[in-house]
Amino acid sequence: MTQSSLPPLIASDALLALQREWQAKHAELWRAMLFRAKDAPAPTLVEPPPNDRRFAHPSWGESPLFDYLRQAYLLNAQYLMKMASAAPAPNEKAKKRLEFATRQLIDAIAPSNFAATNPEFIAKALATQGESIRQGIQNLIADLAKGRITMSDESAFEVGRNLAVTPGAVVFENALIQLIQYAPLTEEVAKRPLLIVPPCINKFYILDLQPENSFVRYALTQGHTVFMISWRNPNAELGHLTWDDYLEQGPLAAFDVVREIAKTDQINALGFCVGGTLLASALAVAKARGDDVAASLTLLTTFLDFSDTGEIGLLVDEETVAAREATIGKGGLLTAKELSATFSMLRANDLIWPYVVGNYLKGETPPAFDLLYWNADSTNLPGPFSAWYLRHLYLENSLRTPNKLAMCGVRVDLSRLQAPAFILATREDHIVPWRSAYLSRHVLGGNTTFVLGASGHIAGVINPPAKNKRSHWINEAMENDADAWLAGAQEIPGSWWPRWSAWLAQHAGGKTRARTRLGAKKYPPSEPAPGRYVKERA
Repeated sequence: MTQSSLPPLIASDALLALQREWQAKHAELWRAMLFRAKDAPAPTLVEPPPNDRRFAHPSWGESPLFDYLRQAYLLNAQYLMKMASAAPAPNEKAKKRLEFATRQLIDAIAPSNFAATNPEFIAKALATQGESIRQGIQNLIADLAKGRITMSDESAFEVGRNLAVTPGAVVFENALIQLIQYAPLTEEVAKRPLLIVPPCINKFYILDLQPENSFVRYALTQGHTVFMISWRNPNAELGHLTWDDYLEQGPLAAFDVVREIAKTDQINALGFCVGGTLLASALAVAKARGDDVAASLTLLTTFLDFSDTGEIGLLVDEETVAAREATIGKGGLLTAKELSATFSMLRANDLIWPYVVGNYLKGETPPAFDLLYWNADSTNLPGPFSAWYLRHLYLENSLRTPNKLAMCGVRVDLSRLQAPAFILATREDHIVPWRSAYLSRHVLGGNTTFVLGASGHIAGVINPPAKNKRSHWINEAMENDADAWLAGAQEIPGSWWPRWSAWLAQHAGGKTRARTRLGAKKYPPSEPAPGRYVKERA
């Protein structure tokens, strides 16, 4: 036996052992079901994963047939994942890809997803005399026309009516952004304004949903003059835009406008997700040009070091990136539908299958939920921007290396950014794993404060103090390793927003009387917030 043949044989032995174990478990399940006493509680031999609500309805346990379908599925799912983990693979990424594909298959074939094997569908159809089936078909036809699954009662919301309603005005625009300045809510404000750079993959109003959960409104109540970039939802005419175009027409253009209006040399800057990556890159470009823009930097669930990109990284390799470069790298669009489908696939049991069951099998309308309405309001991305981003950041991880990347005609070095930084990660983030966000501490050159929030990529960020939900972890130690940091961290109940506000107050640059007139002579208000760019749909 050669050394190169050892791993497949070892894996084969492991797979055979798993197969024997799986067969024994199925035999045990058959015995339990065959000898189940009439009207007796169903024996539970296989427990669903934590927080799995697919089989929570009592009807799954009331019928021996559906109870068997449920438990047999859970047993098969359990062993399929074990077999995927034990299967031979040339490298760790290939193994994780196999596990990811296996999970997608497992999620798709759940008996809850099909009319004939879902007792809730049957009960609802009988109770409504078939009306639920008719409504489900109508829902399916409507979603096919939209090209996406409806996750919220979309009739309940409208941008500018009950979403993104914080008062303000557009004070600058170009082909790519509108810059919004919000009206002050305090008599005095910090001398240094706060510029927010949201992700260009989604609409900015995730940070300004409704008054009770608006991050923008909270920052205003804390005495800040707030500016927000509203990215254009690019159409085919903007399909030629590059990463450099996004920097020049986005944050770099906004820096000058914000400083002119606020009459200050430096600003406080905040970036969220890829908005944080763009913001840090723009600050590095400005620094290389001799302009020290930021007095402080806040990064919310942001990659600067792409060493571990989670499951999204499993979809990015040399072949896929080269294919993108060949098809849309010189012009075109990475469409909103494709982006939305990819992100939903990462959490299929939360963002796909519950709505397939609820909308189409049960004929229900999902409840109104502002966050999910926003989630469905997707945006396109220009092809050259997307291809560059995938190549240089996701695939080659070049941003963390000083002077490796050229942007806007200069070499960028994030270690030259000496401004103090507040870095927030969230513990269950499936888009920016929190340990990867922690690596930003080793990339930036200034003092960093790291806070770990509960929940995921969005819910962990949009956590207003008034709701008193979730918690966050703090540790002042600058540990090299994220897990060492967590081991010494203290859990604090409630939102992280007040902690960030107290930190930002240290970089206010003093106080000044709030100006009720927005904009400036050079940059007069052109239209009320939230502006027209955010209302453009893909």
